[in-house]
Amino acid sequence: MSRIGKKPVAIPSGVTANIADGVLTVKGPKGTLTLTLRDEISYTVDGDTILVKPANDTKGARAFWGMQRTLVDNLVTGVTQGYTKVLEITGVGYRANAQGKNLKLQLGYSHDVDFPVPEGIEIKTPDNTTVEISGIDKQKVGQVAAEIRRWRKPEPYKGKGIKYRGEFIFRKEGKKK
Repeated sequence: MSRIGKKPVAIPSGVTANIADGVLTVKGPKGTLTLTLRDEISYTVDGDTILVKPANDTKGARAFWGMQRTLVDNLVTGVTQGYTKVLEITGVGYRANAQGKNLKLQLGYSHDVDFPVPEGIEIKTPDNTTVEISGIDKQKVGQVAAEIRRWRKPEPYKGKGIKYRGEFIFRKEGKKK
């Protein structure tokens, strides 16, 4: 039994959810998100809640149950509050600048890195060393943050690179004299 899967997903006021042709559509103040439904799971929209239950008692249905409930909850949270990831850049001369639909990164390479911002994602740079990525799709926000971080991961000696806010970088000692 999935502890997460048993909990119904609450639909706040101002949000509508409907199921048609194997697709769950959730509309809210920030936008619209869809989820393709799995055959092993049954989904029910009951007034102000969405119930997610396994359609049968197979091992596969039980395996997908909790994950599918979490995906439905992510849709509802996305259209009401949205998601934000914050990246911090550490290093001498390392900086970022949002310019329209591009993010310009200076990360110690011989050239600047121009990162095109995907549709549905908003990137802000409150200062040169902070990048805020926001959007309504949790998976897309996390993927964009990971792609930006991939350009210069934090290294263990001086901690230079791009890291998530709150991430701890385990530092190595270096050589002893």
